[in-house]
Amino acid sequence: MEHLRPMERRVLSMADEGVEIAEIAKRIRKTPDRVESIIAWTDIPRSRPTTRRSPSPVESRVMALLAEGETHEQVGQRFRKSARYVRQVEGLAHYRQGTELLSRNRNRDGMN
Repeated sequence: MEHLRPMERRVLSMADEGVEIAEIAKRIRKTPDRVESIIAWTDIPRSRPTTRRSPSPVESRVMALLAEGETHEQVGQRFRKSARYVRQVEGLAHYRQGTELLSRNRNRDGMN
């Protein structure tokens, strides 16, 4: 299940728990037809991982502004978001940088 997107993993776990399609749709704010499609798509093999390891442009910009000494509140005002949102973006950027670094080390060492 590691090759699946978070939404797909969540839908499948709810379906495995016996939650009805209509209830799953309500919880994830999708139509029942869409939920059935998501479940069906999980059976289709993928040629590569779906995760993006490098930081997004927003994550990179937030990190740059924080590195320049701006506070989370100041960066949040620039993006019209809360300081809590900026902290979440910062945390995700650190996570992506770490996974990118680990991926490069594995590839360089010949590991997969």
